[in-house]
Amino acid sequence: MITLKCEDLSTVELQNYLQYAIAPRPICFASTIDLEGNINLSPFSFFNMFSTNPPVCIFSPARRVRDNTIKHTLENVMEVKECVINIVNYDMVQQMSLASSEYAKGINEFEKSGFTMLPSEVVRPPRVAEAPVQFECVVTQIIPLGDQNGAGNLILAEIKLIHISEAVLGDDGKIDQNKMDLVARLGGDWYCRITEDNLFKIPKPVTTNGIGVDALPTLIRNSKILTGNELGLLGNMPNIPNPAAIEKKKEWPQLKSILNTSDTDVDAKQLQIHQLISSLLKNSEFEAALEIAFLTI
Repeated sequence: MITLKCEDLSTVELQNYLQYAIAPRPICFASTIDLEGNINLSPFSFFNMFSTNPPVCIFSPARRVRDNTIKHTLENVMEVKECVINIVNYDMVQQMSLASSEYAKGINEFEKSGFTMLPSEVVRPPRVAEAPVQFECVVTQIIPLGDQNGAGNLILAEIKLIHISEAVLGDDGKIDQNKMDLVARLGGDWYCRITEDNLFKIPKPVTTNGIGVDALPTLIRNSKILTGNELGLLGNMPNIPNPAAIEKKKEWPQLKSILNTSDTDVDAKQLQIHQLISSLLKNSEFEAALEIAFLTI
């Protein structure tokens, strides 16, 4: 592992390391307007939600690394403290990238990138009609993080209205994650696409506490077969299995064939048991996997 002092890196080098490592990042596609009515549309990947009540997003137009100038988006929200945060999906990612070009002030990126302007209801900047979700926001605070090249400027945007395309809703009327087809920013020219085949769920321990990896038997914790993710699954179970359930598992055909083998090598049997546990976890048979994990042979 290499260790780098931030103070020893140039701003360009530091930006490269940070943007490749801190990823993927959601994209704030922000539309803003100045006092003269000039509209700007620009994407920012220094962005996320930071509060639900009140509903607040933060994005950060950084000072340009090459010449320390600030971006039109920042100039606009200083004049008109409103914006629309348009969520980017795969169908619009190339046009979104085009909108990131540094056109002169007064050039409308909606027109340059071919997006459709949709009037907002409570703020002056228009929405991107093609975006699956659009947040009309009031800017409550602008926090400069420095005055050097690459310094960020945190824009706190309180969401006042949410517009959602019916195309991304499920039968329950809520957003269906599979239908969003979101994209996210990585380092350099890299992006990623969030498709149905790379989505997965992890049960969140909200109402119960997992037993923890430290509660697992030593042989399990030090397994050469089970991965950290698999140990995490076992440790996330709410209770240590009772001895009767563990003993009953010995009659389970898959396990019985391992235990009754003529092979007297305990380590070899243990290896097979760990492989069985791994297989059960992959099939979401968590309780059975945990019971076998506590089996003593």
